Amino acid sequence: MSIKSSAKASPKTIVRALDAQPHLDLDKGQETQPWGTLTDIPIALSEQVRLQSIEALNQLLADTMTLRDMYKKHHWQVSGPAFYQLHLLFDAHHEGQAELVDTIAERIMSLGGVSVAMAPDVAEMTMIRRPPKGRETPAMQITRLVEAHRHILASSRQAARAAGEAGDDGTNDLLVSDVIRLNEKQTWFLAEHLVSAHLE
Repeated sequence: MSIKSSAKASPKTIVRALDAQPHLDLDKGQETQPWGTLTDIPIALSEQVRLQSIEALNQLLADTMTLRDMYKKHHWQVSGPAFYQLHLLFDAHHEGQAELVDTIAERIMSLGGVSVAMAPDVAEMTMIRRPPKGRETPAMQITRLVEAHRHILASSRQAARAAGEAGDDGTNDLLVSDVIRLNEKQTWFLAEHLVSAHLE
């Protein structure tokens, strides 16, 4: 009996059908590429250069994923007179960071590495301070986001210089054209909100 044909079957019959399916032992690794290793991709970059870029990009990826999620948290929890404006701004910035996450992860994979992906691993790796679970004022939300952007921009500039000096032009271009420019623009938008808050 297939699982598809069990729509009208009793719950016990469905469970028996599921139990009959082959199971993988999830505790035994089935990895095709362990973390921290390289696949042989012929892109005219040495293993050392690729490993250096992958390490920097994975750190950046963990930090960017954290920033992306901070934007969604603040989107949900924002309050006050500028609620609607900030609600939309935080969501727009979240979307930009989500696209950046995909771009960074794909660059890591194209270099032959393995990208960080799961929330517990991101939490272990990120250098961005974790916000409290509770709701904060808009000014504190924006301040936290600005500080996260500042960290990402500083590390991105350092990684871009290292990639450029090592001849990894693709990583250098991604960092300058995508990561730095987006984070600078989003920081500008946030900083203007802080200025207007201080003037009121």
